[in-house]
Formats: sequence, C-alpha cells, structure tokens
Amino acid sequence: MSIPFELPAEDRGANPHTGYTRAHWEAVADGLLAAAWRWATPQGALLGLPGRPSASGVRSDGLEGYARTFLAAGFRVAGAGGADPHGWLDRYARGLAAGTRAPGRDDTESWPLILDHHVRGQPMVESASVALGLALTRPWLWDRLDGDVQDRAERWLRAALTHVPAPNNWYLFPFMVASFLESVGRGDAATARAMERALGLLETWYRGDGWYADGDGRAFDHYNGWALHLYPLLHAHLTGDTGLADRLGPRLRTHLEGYALLFGGDGAPVHFGRSLTYRFAAAAAVGMGAVTGHTPLAPGTSRRIASGALRHFLDRGALTADGLLSLGWHGPHPATLQPYSGPASPYWAAKAFVALLAPADAPLWTAPEEPAPSEVADRVLALPAPGLLVQSTRADGIVRLHNHGSDHVRPHEGEAAAEDDPHYGRLAYSTHTGPTAPADAADNHLAVVVDGVASVRRRIRPLGAGHGDGWGWAASWHRPVFGSGPPMVPGLRVESVTVARGRYELRVHRVVGAPPGARVTLTGWATGALRSQLVGLYGWGGPDSADGPDEVLAPAGTAYEPCVRMPRLSAAAEGTRVFVALAALGAEPLPLASAVGEVVLSGSEVLVGWAEGEWTQVGFDPPRVRHGGPAVDRPSASSSNAGRA
Repeated sequence: MSIPFELPAEDRGANPHTGYTRAHWEAVADGLLAAAWRWATPQGALLGLPGRPSASGVRSDGLEGYARTFLAAGFRVAGAGGADPHGWLDRYARGLAAGTRAPGRDDTESWPLILDHHVRGQPMVESASVALGLALTRPWLWDRLDGDVQDRAERWLRAALTHVPAPNNWYLFPFMVASFLESVGRGDAATARAMERALGLLETWYRGDGWYADGDGRAFDHYNGWALHLYPLLHAHLTGDTGLADRLGPRLRTHLEGYALLFGGDGAPVHFGRSLTYRFAAAAAVGMGAVTGHTPLAPGTSRRIASGALRHFLDRGALTADGLLSLGWHGPHPATLQPYSGPASPYWAAKAFVALLAPADAPLWTAPEEPAPSEVADRVLALPAPGLLVQSTRADGIVRLHNHGSDHVRPHEGEAAAEDDPHYGRLAYSTHTGPTAPADAADNHLAVVVDGVASVRRRIRPLGAGHGDGWGWAASWHRPVFGSGPPMVPGLRVESVTVARGRYELRVHRVVGAPPGARVTLTGWATGALRSQLVGLYGWGGPDSADGPDEVLAPAGTAYEPCVRMPRLSAAAEGTRVFVALAALGAEPLPLASAVGEVVLSGSEVLVGWAEGEWTQVGFDPPRVRHGGPAVDRPSASSSNAGRA
C-alpha cells in the first residue's frame, strides 16, 4: 500500500532485507508528526485525533495525542543532536505551557488531572511520555522555558507521584516522572520513594530468562520490551546511572536472545498479548539493546529486525489516507483493541524510535543488514520462566509461539469465562495469524463441552518447558471455565503438552474428571491464506465416525484476514482420557497422516513413534518429555542420546 508521505529512496546495497536507512526512520517520524499535528488545538496542548474515544474520555485522549507524539519528536530531535528542521519542539513547548495553565478545567487546552488509576487514570500513563520527552529534549526545550511554565509542569507531573498506579508496569510511569524531576534538580523524598518503589517491584516481577511478569500474576507479552525493560534502562542511559545499567542490562541481553526470534521473515512480531495496536513498538527492546550495548545481536541484525517491523506495518495499511496510525493491526481491527484504546493510543509505536538515539555513525546504522534469527535456520526454543515455546521455520518465515505460561488473570481475580481474552487464552499464536474474535469459535483451543457449553482457558499453570537439538516442549494445566451454568466442574482439569519439531506440532492433552456426557473439541490455526492442518492420532474420532474431523468457519476473521477457517477434532470425554493430535501451519501442506507411525498409551505416558524412526515420550505424572532415537521406545528405556528437559 502507498504511504501518504514521502520517504527517501531505498538502499538495497547495505540494507538488502528492508531497504530502510536511518533517513527512513527520521522521515517516518516526521510524517507521523505532521499528520497528527493537523488535529491539534489552537495552542497545541491537545491532539484530538479522529476515531472512537477511549474509556477515559476525549480530553484524556487529546493529552494522549500530545504525549505520545512528543515521544516520537523527542527521539527524533535528540537523535539528531538537537537539529529540529520542522520546529517540532516549539509546538510542544507551546502546548506544555497551555495545557498546564489550569489543569482540570473544561476548556479548549487544559490537561486533565492525574488521578488514581481507577478514576480515569490514563493521564498518569501519559505523564511518563511527557517526562521522557522533556528529558530527551532538555537542552532545547525545558532549559529554555520560563520559570513559571517549568513550575506549572512540575506541579502537574508531581501528581503521578502521589496517586495510585495500576498494579503492573504503571509503577514505571511515576518512576519516569521522578527520573526527570531529579535530573533537573527538582528531586525530593517523593521522587526518591517513587523510584525505589518501582525498582523494588521490578525485582519481584523478574522471573528469569530475561522476562518480567507485568504485575504479580503471569502476564508475559510485548510489555516486556516496550515498558519493563525500556523505562529503567532509558533512565540509566539518560542519567548515566551505570550501577542500574550494569544490573538490568544483562537481563535485556538475555531477553533479546529469545525475543529476537519472535519476528517473522516478513518483519511481523508475534500477534500475542494486549495493546497490539502499538505495532512496531515491539521493536523497542531491540533498539534499546543496540543503543546501550546490552544485546546479543549484531548491529545489522538489530537494524533488520527493527526496520523490518517498521516497514511491515507501513506496507500493510497501518496508516490511514491522512497519515495517521489507525486503531488495529495492519488496518483498523476492533477485536485487537482494549477499552483503554483511543485514537492516539497507537502512537506508543513511537517507542521504536529509541533506535534514533544511536548516532548516524553508529554500527546500528552503518553495518550491513543481516538476517533475522527466524531467517537463518529452523529453530525451537523453550523459555521456561514465562512458560513459552518458540518455533520458527526458515522456508516460510513463520514464527509460532506456544503459550503454556502467560495469561491475563491477576492473582486476586477469579476465573470468569466472560473475561476470556483471545490474546492470551489460546494454545498458540504466530507472526502470520491472529486469534479469532470472541464471537467466533476459538482457534488453537481445546474446549471441554458440558451440556452444550464450551469451556475457555483462563488461568494457565505452567508445568515445565525445555528443548533439545531441533525440538522442544512446554506443558501446562488449566481448569476449564464455562460461560453459562456452573462456572467450573469440580475436579475437572486439562493438562496440555506441546512438542515442536520442524513444522510439526504434537499436541497431547489429558482431560481429568470430565462429567458424563462431556465432549472435547480441538481446533487448529485459523487462516485462509496459509495451510492449517490438524490430524487426530489418538482418542479422536476417525474420518468415518460421527466424531470425524471437520472445519469451522470464523466469519469475523482475524487481524490478518476478513474471514478464516480452522480444522477441528471432536470426541467423547467422560472421566479421564488422553488425546493426541498433530498440527501444522505453513505455506505448503505436510504429510501429517503418515508422519507418525505409532502411538502407544502406557499408564500415564504417551509414546509417539515418528515415521523417521524417532520417538517422543510424554509423561504426565510427573510432567516430562523425552525425544530421541529408537532407544526411547518404552517408558522404562534410557538413552544417552535422548533429549530431556
């Protein structure tokens, strides 16, 4: 699709994968800013972009437009050493003066007050962007403001220090406000408390493998990159806090070892988790690693991932005809959104422009582009801390994420089917497919059906993960939750194991305690452009039975396609039963029916014999997976060459 502003000519010499240079990044930032500023109030305090309002209201949405575009301007100008050929900072200075003159007043320019998160608390989120924008541009904006404007801005920002954030990454918003205030000599006990509190919580949320939970639960998603790693390391980078950088930087490096694999051959990040309308902000952690040196990636690989993500969305309709970022994924897509999503929400994508803090002569911009990890070889990578299994295939550039550990259920919350979240509850996600909408049948989902009501998967309890040479596994269990009738069936649980090998996905489920008359269904990938395959290997009805495989239509489509289909298996499930299936997603079909020669159930263990002679052994008591050659052919067998995790 055409981009509604001018970009430089492509450079395929040094950038064979994307053609994008640093000049493209600057031009995109300028184009996004020019389009957004057409919707500014007369003095520029609010940017009221067109579109559906968020739950916080239009005034908060206008502040969001100011604050999030200020991030893009901040990175753009700071990265250019203060050069501001379009005069962006003059506009933001005028807007700051106007917005802080009488906060809370119902007039054309005034900013809303910062309150507790449950009282239309969105302004607290935006305070971090305002503070970061001021920190980035301090010599050219803040230091030139009149003293009374500085005092008014401080008073408005300080409310973030005294009000209650949401119990997750929101604690980093007062942290960034405090960081800025201390950097300009306005720190005190309140700023110190806010920073100490945030960094203390960050420690409790760190779970290993470079991954933070987004709060006290088990929410692992793109917020790791565009918030939980980004904010504290940006503070350390901008303020010269080497102690914090030395402590947190290695975590970012470890995070990127796995996270860099979550970008497909076409540049797309995995479509997983909330706030996906932030789009290429998913590359912020890659840029942050390159800027600070806390990265395992070669500079050319970092640029290929970041530029690939940026170009992926620009080429696929993320911009409206007016040059605004739409609410959605490629184009507008309501099912991708959350109630807090407003017209300016997509501009958190500006965080990807952190890469511009690397100067023009830095290796990030001068080294030749190198392939992304998903383009180098087929990979299977287990991430035990978040309970994720990553599977990528070089030939088609598809990255699949098998979810056995990330949900969006806070520790104090019950498990209500009405709160089912397609962006966490499914078994698998990818760079080329999105989950089906709530109104349609769920893709990549094992449902227990009781009295005609299909269950959903809410709280996910990880059981382990590991990988060997060319294969990997992850396991979890959950209590099926129902939307009508009793919300749960006593004693009913589903234990799930995914084993990835090449393009094959072995899906093993044990349903425990199903009531009389219960049934189970298992669906595969929802797509129309690619081949989605699903074959029952054990426990499922054969092609000639009443429970034979069929196909389900999802007319609401996904973020990728307007209408999709998915394969489905069905079976009776009373008591305790084991079900084994083989799934695949790709451009070309695989011989699933002949890929496995034998499936043996022995007590609580399942042995799957592959046609090539290898065996996979899946145990439930305790959860374990072994994979290897012919020696792994019985539960009691042991073999020195059999992988085990």
